Amino acid sequence: MTAATTRDAVFPAGRQALYDINGYSAAIRSGDLLFVSGQVGSREDGSPEPDFAAQVQLAFDNLTAVLAAAGAGLDDIVDVTTFHTDPEKQFDTVMAAKARAFPSAPYPNWTAVGVNWLAGFDFEIKVIARIPQTA
Repeated sequence: MTAATTRDAVFPAGRQALYDINGYSAAIRSGDLLFVSGQVGSREDGSPEPDFAAQVQLAFDNLTAVLAAAGAGLDDIVDVTTFHTDPEKQFDTVMAAKARAFPSAPYPNWTAVGVNWLAGFDFEIKVIARIPQTA
């Protein structure tokens, strides 16, 4: 790979080992864009948080940590994809977390997908963000 095509991996503090175990990066920086892998509501040891509302909030917290590691935040997100194991039952809980994360317009675009398996989790969020230019 040339320098122009080398992947610039980003990891939040203290969680790189969890990504190494599964063979992927938390995020990849490409120019001024950050492509964040799906974040789930995992505890420090990587296990799923059993309470659904807490799992969703923890997924957003984990997402925030990945963004911060790249010098970005929730306001820098331009594209969101979420995955739900039971969208109809989970809708209100997810919308409440979404409202906390994105309290005012303009909102990022959002695609929600119903799935039947998330490796023991019930919610996952992946995003593309713009990395702010530093002065």
